[in-house]
Amino acid sequence: MSISHNPNSGETKKARSLPLWQAYPLALMVWAVLPWAISLLTPCYGWAAGRPGPMNLLGLIPVLVGITGLIWGMAVHSTQSPKGIEWDLDRSYLLRGGLYNFSRNPMYLAELLLMLGWVIFYGSVAVLIALVAWALFFIFYQVPLEERTLEAHFGEAYREYKGRVPRWLGRSQR
Repeated sequence: MSISHNPNSGETKKARSLPLWQAYPLALMVWAVLPWAISLLTPCYGWAAGRPGPMNLLGLIPVLVGITGLIWGMAVHSTQSPKGIEWDLDRSYLLRGGLYNFSRNPMYLAELLLMLGWVIFYGSVAVLIALVAWALFFIFYQVPLEERTLEAHFGEAYREYKGRVPRWLGRSQR
């Protein structure tokens, strides 16, 4: 795992962080309870007698992969920030190893995959709309803002990484 500290600043920035014992239950609420609640807004296609059909159960595969990605990402971030998960975009570290070798945004991909799994599992149009809204938020707002912030903070180190690793998914340009 590679870390880069801000070479342009001699001062220590106090990062806003969330301890892991708070981050994991919060993630559970957001990524399990919220999709279920959203699914209640529309019919659940493929369900019978209040139970998911066989095709709906296939949605649990991307749910499990997404959960695994999020747990991995939270663990990796927490190892670089001993006080917990840093919430600021201007983090004190730059991750470039592991899954960050194949995507500059593996945690966002895990979130989208997890949400896609819930779309399939619940067969809910409302959850599909939430997935599309979440994806658009990442594509047009969150990721560009985060990239500008990281480039301003880490300079050439981030530009090199950005030139080598795709935004979403692909092979590293090593």
